[in-house]
Amino acid sequence: MGLFDRLRGDDDERVVFLGIDGVPYDLVQDHPEVFETLTDIAESGSAGRLESIVPPESSACWPSLTTGVNPGETGVYGFQDREVDSYETYVPMGRHVKATRLWDRVTDAGRDATVLNVPVTFPPSTRIQRQVSGFLSPGLDAAASDDAVEQVLQEHDYRIDVNAKLGHDDDKSEFIENAHATLDARHDVFTHYLAEDDWDLFFGVFMTTDRVNHFLFRDYATDGEYAEEFLDFYAKLDEYIGEIRDSLDDDTTLVVASDHGFTELEWEVNCNEFLADEGWLSYADDDHDSLEDIDDETRAYSLIPGRFYLNLEGREPEGVVPESEYEAVREELIADLEGLTGPDGRQVCKRIVKGEDAFDGAHDEIAPDLVVIPADGFDLKSGFGGKEAVFTEGPRNGMHKFENSLLYATDPALNVDGSNLFDVTPTILDLMDVDVDADFDGESLLAE
Repeated sequence: MGLFDRLRGDDDERVVFLGIDGVPYDLVQDHPEVFETLTDIAESGSAGRLESIVPPESSACWPSLTTGVNPGETGVYGFQDREVDSYETYVPMGRHVKATRLWDRVTDAGRDATVLNVPVTFPPSTRIQRQVSGFLSPGLDAAASDDAVEQVLQEHDYRIDVNAKLGHDDDKSEFIENAHATLDARHDVFTHYLAEDDWDLFFGVFMTTDRVNHFLFRDYATDGEYAEEFLDFYAKLDEYIGEIRDSLDDDTTLVVASDHGFTELEWEVNCNEFLADEGWLSYADDDHDSLEDIDDETRAYSLIPGRFYLNLEGREPEGVVPESEYEAVREELIADLEGLTGPDGRQVCKRIVKGEDAFDGAHDEIAPDLVVIPADGFDLKSGFGGKEAVFTEGPRNGMHKFENSLLYATDPALNVDGSNLFDVTPTILDLMDVDVDADFDGESLLAE
């Protein structure tokens, strides 16, 4: 129990959650010498593999992880979403998340929360004790919930995100240096507010891991030029997690989780180029770069990552697929997607999920009709211009993976087997003894 708690006479259970965006369970399992802290937590506490959500995209994953419900309830399906009754698209921000966040439930129960660097939280909430919003925040002043928080960020040379453009260079030295500086500053600010000891829930996310994986994962997977630097970065992350764990009292549970896994990227798959080649999508003119540029002969289009929509009458503004033909046309599209093979002859689609099997809730009106979970190596892209081939290569060599996220906890009573992202919020509430009247898509992993 911390000094602040002793002074206020509070012995409530507390939780520190550390998100490590995109860190795959197999990476930790295969390198216990790199992940000494997580390996020790697994031996003395609880650990296991999580399933991500459909689709396994950070912008959709974090709203679901922090609410316990699917995108049909959160209203966020990916990095780019479509307006209702329109072809206009937007990048989801915190205000687009319709479901109640974990920290708001904690606050409603009379407890305090510190929330730092969680994706899809801009602008920061005024309902909780303090917050720094995550990536896509325009600057430190806008990301900080108040002036005092902004001052702390400035003092620690905090940066909202890695400079991902550096990862595009053949020489990754500057990118790696930037990633370490971002990680160091994140850890410094985390430990600063952990030491304040005035929170019941501390929720912080290290997102630098996702960036490192996108640009260095092939080096790791193939023992390439930057394989050593990749593992050195993770050794530092694990050391920082260890420092945080060792600073906590016996009444505080540490939970560490990732929102999706990772694997090596071999080909970018330009889904709208595929649809155009197969006669599903066409454009009003040659100068096209957005969904609004499709013409009235389009029967289907795609949004990142791997979301496919029929251009349905009565739903899309200029829909051409009659509702009476919906199922037949969707089955035709599934058949075409199942027939898509890569340059190496492998099938691109590992699994095709129908929208109604993944999304259900008050905000499912923009849910996709199909979501493709790709085979390892095929990263699904959905731009509307600038690509002349279905299969291309880009600067990234790592991609998200559905099956391979993780959860570690210092409490040995968690049963992680068969769990998924929706279980995280009800588990944390259970660990904190916070009762809520809510329907979650997941359930607490804490043993009865």
